[in-house]
Amino acid sequence: MNILYYILIAIIIINLFVFNYLYTYKKTFYPETDPLKEDTLQVSSLHTIYYSEHGNRNGKPVLFVHGGPGYPPHKDAHRVFHPDKYYIITVHQRGCGKSKPTAELRENTTQHLIEDFEKIRNKLNIQKWMLFGGSWGSTLSLAYAMTYPDVVSELIIKGVFLATQDEVDWLYSSSGAPNIFPESWNYFINAFPNKTNKTNNYLDEYGKCFNGDYGNEKRKDCLHRWSVWESSMKNLQVKDLTHIIQEEKNEQDKDEYLAGPLIEHHYLKNNCFLEPGFFFKTENINKIKHIPTVIVQGRYDIICPIDSAYNLHKLLPKSKLYITMAGHSMLDDENISANIDATDSFI
Repeated sequence: MNILYYILIAIIIINLFVFNYLYTYKKTFYPETDPLKEDTLQVSSLHTIYYSEHGNRNGKPVLFVHGGPGYPPHKDAHRVFHPDKYYIITVHQRGCGKSKPTAELRENTTQHLIEDFEKIRNKLNIQKWMLFGGSWGSTLSLAYAMTYPDVVSELIIKGVFLATQDEVDWLYSSSGAPNIFPESWNYFINAFPNKTNKTNNYLDEYGKCFNGDYGNEKRKDCLHRWSVWESSMKNLQVKDLTHIIQEEKNEQDKDEYLAGPLIEHHYLKNNCFLEPGFFFKTENINKIKHIPTVIVQGRYDIICPIDSAYNLHKLLPKSKLYITMAGHSMLDDENISANIDATDSFI
């Protein structure tokens, strides 16, 4: 064999390595940056909300809409945006994170949160902004866009939740997610070991517990078990249940810990303060059909199954749907990569 043969083989091997690298390459978060500003805004006589600004004030404005409701945004939320190209606004919704009062349910509805965003937009003199929201943040982003379509330039939504009864039943009755995470579900329902619940829906019992009907210690236990149930399903790489239980116990003494379960339950029990089928009504969908939209959805998202994202995509002619080999968490590798691809596509 002559030397050309070996050269050809070497070229083929090198090309295979390069192709494999490019095929498997995943983007990672942009570098950490300090906030340009952190501030609060009193939005009612009861509520004061916290917000922060990152990136470049001359960049493309974007509002990061966190999930939950009741859980503040992840500390790396702003890092899915190019810091030189975007002007990034992150708001802690009423009652959670650094917004005060903590875990306050009064004057805490979807409509209140939408108007809070408008107050922030006007305070910052932003004419139009992109919305980026995941999970409950996708719900709120869509509701805001349908309320104020003229001020939304683009939408990026992930882990789509459309506030339907089927989605709630999937999570909180035994016919859905509990079949995939039976050990976590057993831990969740064992908050009430003597309760026979033939309806398979535990929202009412947890509501009584959160209200203090079963005493202070039981209330604390219910807050913990609610958080464990949700945390157990977030990631594609599932953690051991005992590890999750301990992680949640380590967080339990923090003031903001109780906000997540209480506010989330408050919204779910009230249909997220939206009419049934709100996002499927023609008059609402028509308001946002013109908005360029990217939908990022984990194929193995157990908290927000893929059918909601797919059904929404079919209704929005200017939407693109990217299905990732990931779960619900924005920290799953393919979700990080797809989210950054999405934000990069609009600059």
